[in-house]
Amino acid sequence: MAPQNDSLAWETLESGVAYSCPGFDVRNEDVRLPDGTETDFDYITEPESVVVLPFTEDGDVVIIEEWRQAVSRVSRGLPVGGVEPADDDLAAAARRELVEETGYEAARVSHLTTVEPANGFADSVHHYFVAYDCVPTGEQELDHNETIRPTTTTFDGLREEIADDGVYDGRTVLGVLYYELLGE
Repeated sequence: MAPQNDSLAWETLESGVAYSCPGFDVRNEDVRLPDGTETDFDYITEPESVVVLPFTEDGDVVIIEEWRQAVSRVSRGLPVGGVEPADDDLAAAARRELVEETGYEAARVSHLTTVEPANGFADSVHHYFVAYDCVPTGEQELDHNETIRPTTTTFDGLREEIADDGVYDGRTVLGVLYYELLGE
């Protein structure tokens, strides 16, 4: 991260929420660029999220099929959810989201990586976790605006589906690629 006194840094003169809704806000800031130009900048602000790559005891991957209104279709991908104030730490958030969206619990979770997926227009931070030895133990605990169907696939099958342009969810693609690159 560049220090605030970096010659590329912008100075924030004023900042406020232009629009607020469940899940995110749109923030408007008046800024001064390094050359002295004053302008405004809008971006999406949201809580940090966890993305979980869950493996069953048999080595299959638990994925979700979820209706995504923004693209008017069912999207296949990994469980993802916001970090909540009650979460003790990020690993606890990953475990909670896994149970809520899939009904599976993990014997162990491990941090994979952290990314800023869209830092040109959002302050989103995604913490990726790998969950191991996941077993179905209960019902989903979906939010009021979620319609999710959990299912399983092989890791190779998921990777092939991504390679064949069958998975469009960027968080899922990135998680699989990072796992391929870094492993455990």
